[in-house]
Amino acid sequence: MTESTTIRWEENTDGVVTLVLDDPDQPVNTMNAAFIDSLDAVVDRLENKDEALRGVVLTSAKNTFFAGGDLRDLRAVTPETADRCFEAGMRVKRALRRLETLGVPVVAALNGTALGGGYEIALACHHRVLLDRPTARVGLPEVTFGLLPGGGGVTRTVRMFGIADALQKVLLEGRQYAPAAALAAGLVDEIAADPAELLTKARAFIDAHPESAQPWDRPGYRIPGGTPAHPEFAADLPAFPANLRKQTGGAPYPAPRNIMAATVEGAQVDFETAQVIEARYFVELAAGQTSKNMIQAFFFDLQAVNSGASRPRDIEPRTVRRVAVLGAGMMGAGIAYSCARAGIDVVLKDVSLEAALKGKGYSEKLCAKAVAKGRTSREKADALLARITPTAEATDLAGCDAVVEAVFEDPGLKAEVLREAESTVAPDALLCSNTSTLPITSLAGAVSRPKDFIGLHFFSPVDRMRLVEIVKGERTGDEALARAFDLVRQINKTPIVVNDSRGFFTSRVIGHFIDEGVAMVGEGIEPASVEQAAAQAGYPAKVLSLMDELTLTLPRKIRNETRRAVEEAGGTWTAHPAEAVVDRMVDAFGRPGRSGGAGFYEYDEDGRRTRLWPGLREHFAYPALREADLTELKERMLFVEALDSVRCLEEGVLVSVADANIGSVLGIGFPAWTGGVLQYINGYEDGLPGFVARARELAARHGDRFTPPPLLLRKAERGETFTDD
Repeated sequence: MTESTTIRWEENTDGVVTLVLDDPDQPVNTMNAAFIDSLDAVVDRLENKDEALRGVVLTSAKNTFFAGGDLRDLRAVTPETADRCFEAGMRVKRALRRLETLGVPVVAALNGTALGGGYEIALACHHRVLLDRPTARVGLPEVTFGLLPGGGGVTRTVRMFGIADALQKVLLEGRQYAPAAALAAGLVDEIAADPAELLTKARAFIDAHPESAQPWDRPGYRIPGGTPAHPEFAADLPAFPANLRKQTGGAPYPAPRNIMAATVEGAQVDFETAQVIEARYFVELAAGQTSKNMIQAFFFDLQAVNSGASRPRDIEPRTVRRVAVLGAGMMGAGIAYSCARAGIDVVLKDVSLEAALKGKGYSEKLCAKAVAKGRTSREKADALLARITPTAEATDLAGCDAVVEAVFEDPGLKAEVLREAESTVAPDALLCSNTSTLPITSLAGAVSRPKDFIGLHFFSPVDRMRLVEIVKGERTGDEALARAFDLVRQINKTPIVVNDSRGFFTSRVIGHFIDEGVAMVGEGIEPASVEQAAAQAGYPAKVLSLMDELTLTLPRKIRNETRRAVEEAGGTWTAHPAEAVVDRMVDAFGRPGRSGGAGFYEYDEDGRRTRLWPGLREHFAYPALREADLTELKERMLFVEALDSVRCLEEGVLVSVADANIGSVLGIGFPAWTGGVLQYINGYEDGLPGFVARARELAARHGDRFTPPPLLLRKAERGETFTDD
């Protein structure tokens, strides 16, 4: 019998065996080869136990219950090793199936987070008790890594919840449930207040249910809500793929498609056959490129970014206790809310108390909405709001140990409010400017301590957007960078670090995406095809609608400022083909964007977008080009952003590959299936050489902006990829 190395067997005289998941070689338990061997071993022992076995409790010695599949192993799966991946998955399924059919009660005592494979283990138990810890989460988030649950999760959730609820509540969104929500949704059966109660409740279930079986193993069982064989359900079935396509926009996300297929097909066969169907769809995803892209970005890169890979070493962490937010407009109000939500006292200053109170009103609305939806209590909401002090008086900033300036993109105004604040706040306060394009080095001239001055580029709406782009100026010190990083993490956001440059990384790169879409209109391509290409590429916002949101006048202002800076430095400005379209839209047709009531789209009296402006077809579209090559349009958008990201890395604007990938996905909506701008290049067909060849084709047809940069050429020639390793 195989020895168990990651599952500890504990037994007392009452016939209850406790299996303690405890991998000695890892800080968390994962579904690696050692665990699979251990699971087989303990199930063999349970089945062969001579003494009376009354029940089994599964728990963990770690802070979390089980972290899921080992993503390093999954990232390494290829079509050539798919058979080994299939067999490993089936071993897990067989062992868990033997566990749930022992004939005695099996209880999951979840002492912490159980996601992915961890929740699949819990699903194979007859009862699930979750410790009520603030950090505990349960669910099946595999879809967010381009995968599906491969340890029986699809098969069991369908039989537990029914097809519709399994898809909507658990599988397609990959939602992670906190304890109370998990209980309400039926993902767990009980909640325990402390570890002692956790085990007490687990044993109580065993005492009360001496003979336990899963619902699907009982006579007369029917899948809740029916199967596709039922006429009523079959009539509604076409809506599922239609809704899925609407959600993805036609972008290449194979995981939701495979989840839906495994769900519907598995519901029409017996349990064992459903397990095989699930395994085959899982292996197809694991061997594909999309899952590798998404695992790289949303696990490895995100972990590197959040853990401080770009934070200066050997600088002690500091906690911000009182922050001054200068400017109570939409950005300032959002920053104030995010800080107060993290427990930081906020002084929200504007030119008048009325304006500052209006800024606090933004937080009041968010809190009221959260209370109404049950996401927080009235007491917690009131405590959050009490931490925000609106004011028009500079003297109220005394004692603040951090400043975040968030006024309009006007260098003079920013300088004025920063000077006023610096003279009042703590003498070593961190000084930050929220700007999306203005160079931090030049803004630093407004303060007397440029080494303590840094850029914090928040994204709108601040309360929902996870990313903050930290911009290091030429005179920014390492301590300021470390403190800024700590502040961003303190408010539970994801920081990327870039060096100063006009537009930094995110604004600069997204500008190329917008310009490319607008240039397509100027070429005579049907505008609806341009929007469809953006949707099918996986962008969350279509390119022309995004341009309208930003307003056509803002990019033009940025372009004029950039051109002036280039020419003053002795350079030559090269006009982009999008410029003529923007100028014509604003100057000839008076369509400045959504805020002006007219842009590439038309808007009703309430400002809601109604349709593309018919004048685009009249004034720009060329009928011979209406049958556009959507593949080429998609790649033009993706390539133009990826290529400029390489230039940012080459120029030292970007300091890490992980920052580039995470910043592009979380900050500017680069399609998640790619894994980010640089991982998109890594994962392109035939790798970097294939990407270079395609870029040269696009350059020959559309211009020098698609010419591969020297750094890309060198890496392609050496057989390298973009990585921080």
